[in-house]
Amino acid sequence: MKKRNLLTMLTALALALGCFGVSLAEIIPPEEPGQQIGYMAVVLCETLTLRESPSASSRAVRTLKYGDLPIVVGADLPAGPKKENGFVYCALGDAVDSPCGWLSADYLFINPAWYVAEKNTAVYAWNETTAPKIGLLDKDTRLPILKQEGSWYLVSLRGAVGWISANQ
Repeated sequence: MKKRNLLTMLTALALALGCFGVSLAEIIPPEEPGQQIGYMAVVLCETLTLRESPSASSRAVRTLKYGDLPIVVGADLPAGPKKENGFVYCALGDAVDSPCGWLSADYLFINPAWYVAEKNTAVYAWNETTAPKIGLLDKDTRLPILKQEGSWYLVSLRGAVGWISANQ
């Protein structure tokens, strides 16, 4: 945990220095390999069904919502997650009796970095400040970062995506 806190502080410091001393967000980096059973993932669609086996016709175990955080089992191993037919094996917690099953990998982002807005922040249609603004994040909004290009972050917005500038 200390290592993660240090990485978070260093990332925030680097971002602050890159923005001329004005920190606009906290960037929480992805998890480092360790003793966990897998990596946290984030659900990117409105609802996603945890299934008993890796098939869309399999019995439903539970329904997850946008932003839920299942654990993709084995995702931190060299061979990668347990995957079949486009599904990954997941646990809904780290307790022994936590529900487990299969989720469609198409609607999960495994081990993301996170953008946490430290003030109201504009979201753009593409990575230019001349692009149309498609939203405004409230302070403390936390979103998964899907991609970084230079000083821009592509974030998930409940089924859509938008760009945030680190230099706003």
